[in-house]
Amino acid sequence: MASNHYEDILYQEQNATATITVNRPDKLNAYRTRTYDEVIDALHTAGFNKSIASIVLTGAGDRAFGVGGDTSEKKSERKGGRGVVGVSVELLQSAIREVPKPVIAKVRGYAIGGGNVIATICDLTIAARSAVFGQVGPTMGSVDPGFGTAYLARIVGEKRAREIWYLCKRYTADEACAMGLVNKVVDDELLDEEVDSWCAQLAQRSPTAIAIAKRSFNADSENIKGIGALGYQALALFYGTDESKEGVNARREKRPPRFYEVDSVEEKA
Repeated sequence: MASNHYEDILYQEQNATATITVNRPDKLNAYRTRTYDEVIDALHTAGFNKSIASIVLTGAGDRAFGVGGDTSEKKSERKGGRGVVGVSVELLQSAIREVPKPVIAKVRGYAIGGGNVIATICDLTIAARSAVFGQVGPTMGSVDPGFGTAYLARIVGEKRAREIWYLCKRYTADEACAMGLVNKVVDDELLDEEVDSWCAQLAQRSPTAIAIAKRSFNADSENIKGIGALGYQALALFYGTDESKEGVNARREKRPPRFYEVDSVEEKA
């Protein structure tokens, strides 16, 4: 897929850095089927280009890094998707990990749901102070059953990872940094400059040494890919259940999901 054929992303190479920008700000940079495939293609283009030292993954505008999958995309539009659940989620995650270059998540605004998972998987994450991190999956009948859970636990610890997924709270950039989810937080107007500085430093490092280091880091957690493969097969079945559909419907109708029958309790005087 040639870069001039991209519709959902912007791709730029400059000063030994490739920048991939998801260009769907009106959708909070949510990924549709085409978006996944274009980002994967761009990652492979940059990742195996010997003149590139690092890759920056970001979202257009200042409202969102990304909020996961585009829930407005119809199932019929996902027929071309290569992933188990209809879109190439696991293939995108693998691409981030497998390209022999550091991938930096440059986060402005919301990094929620699948966007939060992507920021987690990237080698490094640099955030603007206004960035917001968190999960939504269990509120709408979904979950990331691989790197988004097991790998997250390696980064922030079991207790915090379970809190993130079970409660679906929002965390500021400073809170995310304190738990180890983010490498550095800077004021919004300094984010581009800070990321450029990190990329300039990476361009002065041995590409072979960096590639070996990345492979070594990944080898220790590669078993999560197998866990995720099983999990996504289960998730594909789960998406067909009434429970999962209730979560999606509740989100579209902007109401609390009704996963349980809860009796109303009258307060006694």
